[in-house]
Amino acid sequence: MASGSRATPTRSPSSARPAAPRHAHHHHHSQSSGGSTSRAGGGGGGGGGGGAATESVSKAVAQYNLDARLHAVFEQSGASGRSFDYSQSLRAHSLPTPSSEQQIAAYLSRIQRGGHIQPFGCTLAVADDSSFRLLAFSENAADLLDLSPHHSVPSLDSAAPPPVSLGADARLLFSPSSAVLLERAFAAREISLLNPLWIHSRVSSKPFYAILHRIDVGVVIDLEPARTEDPALSIAGAVQSQKLAVRAISRLQALPGGDVKLLCDTVVEHVRELTGYDRVMVYRFHEDEHGEVVAECRLNNLEPYLGLHYPATDIPQASRFLFRQNRVRMIADCHATPVRVIQDPGLSQPLCLVGSTLRAPHGCHAQYMANMGSIASLVMAVIISSGGDDEQTARGGISSAMKLWGLVVCHHTSPRFIPFPLRYACEFLMQAFGLQLNMELQLAHQLSEKHILRTQTLLCDMLLRDSPTGIVTQSPSIMDLVKCDGAALYYHGKYYPLGVTPTESQIKDIIEWLTVCHGDSTGLSTDSLADAGYHGAAALGDAVCGMAVAYITPSDYLFWFRSHTAKEIKWGGAKHHPEDKDDGQRMHPRSSFKAFLEVVKSRSLPWENAEMDAIHSLQLILRDSFRDVAEGTSNSKAIVNGQVQLGELELRGINELSSVAREMVRLIETATVPIFAVDTDGCINGWNAKIAELTGLSIEEAMGKSLVNYLIFKESEEIVEKLLSRALRGEEDKNVEIKLKTFGPEQSKGPIFVIVNACSSRDYTKNIVGVCFVGQDVTGEKVAMDKFVNIQGDYKAIVHNPNPLIPPIFASDENTCCSEWNTAMEKLTGWSRSEVIGKLLIGEVFGNICQLKGPDALTKFMVVLHNAIGGQDYEKFPFSFFDKNGKYVQSLLTANTRSKMDGKSIGAFCFLQIASAELQQALEIQRQQEKKCYARMKESAYICQEIKNPLSGIRFTNSLLQMTDLNDDQRQFLETSSACEKQMSKIVKDASLQSIEDGFACPGEGLPPDIVQDMFNNSCWSTHEGIGLSTCRKIVKLMGGEVQYIRESERSFFLIILELPQTSASS
Repeated sequence: MASGSRATPTRSPSSARPAAPRHAHHHHHSQSSGGSTSRAGGGGGGGGGGGAATESVSKAVAQYNLDARLHAVFEQSGASGRSFDYSQSLRAHSLPTPSSEQQIAAYLSRIQRGGHIQPFGCTLAVADDSSFRLLAFSENAADLLDLSPHHSVPSLDSAAPPPVSLGADARLLFSPSSAVLLERAFAAREISLLNPLWIHSRVSSKPFYAILHRIDVGVVIDLEPARTEDPALSIAGAVQSQKLAVRAISRLQALPGGDVKLLCDTVVEHVRELTGYDRVMVYRFHEDEHGEVVAECRLNNLEPYLGLHYPATDIPQASRFLFRQNRVRMIADCHATPVRVIQDPGLSQPLCLVGSTLRAPHGCHAQYMANMGSIASLVMAVIISSGGDDEQTARGGISSAMKLWGLVVCHHTSPRFIPFPLRYACEFLMQAFGLQLNMELQLAHQLSEKHILRTQTLLCDMLLRDSPTGIVTQSPSIMDLVKCDGAALYYHGKYYPLGVTPTESQIKDIIEWLTVCHGDSTGLSTDSLADAGYHGAAALGDAVCGMAVAYITPSDYLFWFRSHTAKEIKWGGAKHHPEDKDDGQRMHPRSSFKAFLEVVKSRSLPWENAEMDAIHSLQLILRDSFRDVAEGTSNSKAIVNGQVQLGELELRGINELSSVAREMVRLIETATVPIFAVDTDGCINGWNAKIAELTGLSIEEAMGKSLVNYLIFKESEEIVEKLLSRALRGEEDKNVEIKLKTFGPEQSKGPIFVIVNACSSRDYTKNIVGVCFVGQDVTGEKVAMDKFVNIQGDYKAIVHNPNPLIPPIFASDENTCCSEWNTAMEKLTGWSRSEVIGKLLIGEVFGNICQLKGPDALTKFMVVLHNAIGGQDYEKFPFSFFDKNGKYVQSLLTANTRSKMDGKSIGAFCFLQIASAELQQALEIQRQQEKKCYARMKESAYICQEIKNPLSGIRFTNSLLQMTDLNDDQRQFLETSSACEKQMSKIVKDASLQSIEDGFACPGEGLPPDIVQDMFNNSCWSTHEGIGLSTCRKIVKLMGGEVQYIRESERSFFLIILELPQTSASS
């Protein structure tokens, strides 16, 4: 299946001839187990780690052969025009016939050196020397870099764009600053650690992510177009992607242990949330190399793949090797036409694209993706340590230290491109998932071992109490030792079956076959009796396919049986019922699953190494017991003999016990930790050298003294009395801190603090005769902690003080998680400290809880915060957000780096500067007054304009009256009217309403010093405002008054003092 990993031609459609199987995205099928998995040897087919590793390598080599043969058949079918029927090809090629070296070499070359890339980027191969000579480039490089002729605009003062050609200097294709970055990267020892580089095309300054890696002939540069022109924003976006991955990792680590299924389910949810793909699956490899979908998160309208199994060649060994080299693999569009890579003819072989992020999928996989409706995919490798899962062993071509456990596969129903920084963050998430998964697998393995040991113990107990048949007639039985469908004991010619087993005649036939064909071994295990060579396998049918047998005596045997694998497989939903039909000529996951069932229908699940070890251990235990019975010794006699032997051992061991006791006393006395003991009265009866050194009280002085009354400080008396009381009742306590007095020269150093475990001391009759205390000196840590607590108390008293003088403060750790949120911040935002502590400041606190106005605001805050964490301080950065009630808060942000004593950054402190409520109210009143003044000014302008027209009418009327005969009185009235009209016209004409101010607005900081100086200086002035204020001051002085200018913390004003005469009461 696993389109994510690579496609599998179950049966290729005749209308579309897929290309050969491909690299990491490759898909064709083979048998699940890769042939018979039989083991014979000492201990019932066991084999330790070395045997398991050898067997797994053999499977991998066998799979390489089958991959290569199917590849060749697939190539031939495409060239001849015939359709490729997978089932038929598999049956024809499943025999263990080795492929030719040429066939395998051609297969590997096609997988690793395909010569094509995906078109969403371009690829360059550059010589790893000072020449930076182009060795190869993709055909779309010139177009993407805007260096093709139709992209260039000729001009007189600009040079022609450099050509993209073999042998050219690759640095000339990019801007000078980008060329410098490339030179630095080439000089680095680990070039991939610098990915991605942010570089620009020389002609258009188009930005690209450059992903570099070294190969045999030079350095491959994959160029992916970036989406933003601002490198700062790009860097911040990359960091944000990593922080999102960190958040997902934190949630994974917070999951309860012991549940691998829950871990996988959580991973697919977070990956889908992070990447936005329609379907995300966890695809796990089983020990026999076949795969299974164990977790899935998808859109509701997509059919489920959960629970589907796929053959081992679904993902060839070559592809698995590629996933070790390039752990994240993306196909942006399976319909896109691959771009050819042009290379220097002097290169001896095609360019190696193993590590390229742009490597194209082969046609087989593209056809498979299209058939299943998945146009885009993203696949990520899940790597664990070799000791993490006993189910798997080292595979061929894979280091024994790390191995490929499975894949996380993402599908999308339309083309989808994920930028490299986000893919890099996904790789980081997969690394953490692998570590967490490894811990879970180790825990599961330990629990399995405990279960096996517990079952073995119970079975041994049955052998002592009952006849050997008790291991099959009672509970637990041998069926509980390992996972199986049936088990049987063949003892003294009698057959004791459990569960699904062969008949008695069939089991005798199997014993005869074992005697003839495997008589020289002590056991055997196989997942297919037919492939192991048993002639009667067909008669057993699907009910008994796998078998593990342990030889106890030449005539006694233990058997475990398993049914065929298909019985264990569950379809992933109603649509995947086994009776459903599917187009046999169409590649699809259900066809793949059907092919898998065809292969494994006569095969069981393989026997795991841990299971064979358990069988071997039980075999060794039973041999001795059965030997006694074979010699005629009864169980009861064996028990009596055992008891007699035990009594003899006890008598012989008295001296040994005395010697051990003396040695134990010596160890206690010389131990490097404080140890002391008291009797039932609480008096000291044991006092080792270390506690004597710490307290300054010698052993002779301490013996017989009361622990509570003489050696313990009063504040610890109640604690110690409780410890003594509980220990004397048999209730032991651990990790309790007590405070001891010091004596002699140690008294000046003050008390000592000891963390103790209280243990009940018993005599040989198991009666409690005292209490022993085993401790650890924590005095130094206690003193340091007290100092820290005092400092922390001072810090909290300042930061969390509700005093309005303390500004709103929040802090970030190195992962941008909120580590501080003081009282002023709670009051400002409406969100309590408990609601934000531990959450990501970017996206969760500011973005989700305290919403911002848009993504740009979030990005800018992200840049500021990460730069502050990196050591760059910011002051008065404009920062606004909405509080819990939806109120828009505007502030100035100051961010400073938090550092340890050694100067290493551990986060950032952020302070918000916000105007006081009184000032905000005053500013609001001022804004309202300014609005009213502006409205009145407009009204006044309108009135003035309207007055001009009547005045013009009056002027015209007066001019007409002057041409008439008027008497003296009338002429005087006319002159008066004309004078009034002229005065009013002059006033209206000269009025500048825009310059009229309702009072003088003084800024909060008060008058500038120059104006104040002009106001009180009588000799010279430098400002117009100062002259006006000086004149006003003189007028007030002439009136017998005085003017004072007063500046306070939040306001500035003039105080005018005038002495006015008081009017008489009569007036």
